[in-house]
Amino acid sequence: MNNLSHTISDIWIMVRRNALHFVRMPQLIVFSTIQPVMFLLLFTYVFGGAIKTPGTHYIQYLLPGILVQTIVFGSMMTGIGLAGDLAGGMIDRFRSLPMSRGAVLAGRTIADAGRNVFVVLLMTGVGYIIGFRIEHGLFHFILAMLCALSFGFAFSWISAVIGVSAKDVETAQSAGFIWVFPLVFASSIFVPIQTMPDWLQGFAKHSPITVTVNTVRSLISGLPVGDNGWQMLLWIVGILLVFVPVAVWRYRKAV
Repeated sequence: MNNLSHTISDIWIMVRRNALHFVRMPQLIVFSTIQPVMFLLLFTYVFGGAIKTPGTHYIQYLLPGILVQTIVFGSMMTGIGLAGDLAGGMIDRFRSLPMSRGAVLAGRTIADAGRNVFVVLLMTGVGYIIGFRIEHGLFHFILAMLCALSFGFAFSWISAVIGVSAKDVETAQSAGFIWVFPLVFASSIFVPIQTMPDWLQGFAKHSPITVTVNTVRSLISGLPVGDNGWQMLLWIVGILLVFVPVAVWRYRKAV
């Protein structure tokens, strides 16, 4: 019991440490919001007139997908931050302290999830200004955001594995984003997957990004979630079961 309480205390200290880092360097928050806002505005006003979505305005279709994309991209910052701590010698300082090894990783992933909450609220506000509306009640919208944030938290652990395995920040950044881009664009974030070539539809349909976006979109719009809900949960649980122990193992090897 004492070990558990000490671990929780260590995790909380690391969450505070990373949260203070965001507060003292607000440019991290600013620049992490500029890109998703640009995606939202460009796709709405440049491509929105050409993209046909079934039974809804494009902004209603697009924003849930952009929120998931933003959270996934934000989760990639976990690995970059860990790589920076490794390269700067901060992890060596943590190693010299009587603290849980997993607390460093858990504290980072939880703090990044908290940052994603702020970004999601900001993106929702921007979306509301340009025409997005919560169509199925606040409860379902909050539930949709919890689904998206949980998915982003799981992806943070993939990023953590990359961060503690990389030699430097540049490598972590390249390795973290290069595999995410195909998943993001070969999904239902921007267009219905029925518009894609047949050979790509099979991949896109079962992609973790697609099933999460479809779940979030259905909850917000009041549509049946169907199989997407349990597939999303399976992806989240599966990713955590695989990558949490791998991240801790790689962290121990790295330090």
